[in-house]
Amino acid sequence: MSDLADDARLAGELVRGAGNLALRMRAGGIDAETKTSISDVVTAADRAAEALVVDRLTLERPDDGVLGEEGSAQDGSTGRTWVIDPVDGTYNFVNGLTWWCSALALTDGDELVLGAVYHPHDDVLFVGGPDLPTTRNGRPLPKLEDRPLDESCLTTYLHPPFYGDAVGEAFGRVVRGAATVRMLGSGSMDLTAVAQGQLHVSCQHSVPPWDRLPGAALVLGAGGAHRRTTAAGVEWSVTGAPTAVDAICAALES
Repeated sequence: MSDLADDARLAGELVRGAGNLALRMRAGGIDAETKTSISDVVTAADRAAEALVVDRLTLERPDDGVLGEEGSAQDGSTGRTWVIDPVDGTYNFVNGLTWWCSALALTDGDELVLGAVYHPHDDVLFVGGPDLPTTRNGRPLPKLEDRPLDESCLTTYLHPPFYGDAVGEAFGRVVRGAATVRMLGSGSMDLTAVAQGQLHVSCQHSVPPWDRLPGAALVLGAGGAHRRTTAAGVEWSVTGAPTAVDAICAALES
């Protein structure tokens, strides 16, 4: 049976290995395939990086479950699941932007245990969780400063087809209350910035677990909040400064 420190060590090694593999593959040139839209793409690097993580987990955590964005899925006998996003921000990755990462989370049943995010461009590793203070390259992050939404930078994303419908209206209620807005294209990277106090709160709807859990763990480990709520028929994930999180949820639910 592993302990939290050992899981954190392994998580850091997994995302660092996946991120560096993807970086090397990008340097050699890659082709992208479209999944659901022009902004939703996958590459051979995504698949290779996920396979690298899964192969090591099979050796070191053979009884745990696995859930990967690129299709890896297996049930375990421990109740624990490693949730993998081998390249988060693939559109950025393909197009030469640096705001992308490799990320994973560990859950135990419905409980979030930890998250790890590696940013290859800056060689920065984040690890943290609800019971594990978040670190940046091994150094603890300062406790997250609380702040209201109208003094917060909101990081978010809304696919263009949703503008103008009920989801877009809910989105509008949120962004009107923020001090400013950024859309950068990698949910896990955005949440590393929230955990560091560079951005302040994140809000997005219909977020899959591999995009939500790694960064949420980091924010929780830095003293922030993570909530989910339903508005306009979809589930929204809201993460960051607690007061801003509460304000966003109130706007969505109004």
